[in-house]
Amino acid sequence: MYYMEIYRETLAAGSQTGRKGLGGKLSDLLPFLREFVRDPRGVASIAPSGRALASLITQEISFRTGPVIELGPGTGAITHALIARGVRERDLTLVEYGSDFARLLQMRFPQARVLWMDAAALDRHVLFPNGSVGAVVCGLGLLNMDERKVAAILHGAFRYLRPDGAFFLYTYGKRCSVPEPLLDALGLQATRIGRTIRNIPPAGVYRLSRRPFAG
Repeated sequence: MYYMEIYRETLAAGSQTGRKGLGGKLSDLLPFLREFVRDPRGVASIAPSGRALASLITQEISFRTGPVIELGPGTGAITHALIARGVRERDLTLVEYGSDFARLLQMRFPQARVLWMDAAALDRHVLFPNGSVGAVVCGLGLLNMDERKVAAILHGAFRYLRPDGAFFLYTYGKRCSVPEPLLDALGLQATRIGRTIRNIPPAGVYRLSRRPFAG
């Protein structure tokens, strides 16, 4: 089977650990560094997202958003920010390819659905009814991926997103990590919603949405 769901276990200690902060803790660096050494192109960073970045990328999301998919949540820094914005833990689907990260996420967020899978496989499985998800938050290193894989991730994500739903991503580059020709091919538009220097390294955040139909 291409992906496996990490079964819920009643681990109170792990659950409490996950609620002590918004991520970026020293205790999170070890698993992050281990996964980075194992797969530097996939992880794309040597440290979890900082609080400023987590706050920025989630600023348009609230309890009204409904179900949210997070791609590449790592140790859960942005996941904590989503919950702080009012998203119910049981409305979160966390898609993580790193097995150590997936196990950690299951302990920290026992009410969320944690899927150990490649985000490029979103379109191969029925995770939600089409058009039922409010937002997708992406922590993947899209700049390190070939264009076909990025296209597969976006195609799968927008399959699940509502017509007014949005795909949020951050990048360490100077422009959106999804190239304009690919956005054109998928009928999407990118809007920069902010940048923070209070992250290592500094990062810009973009919202991808469907282009309005010409009248």
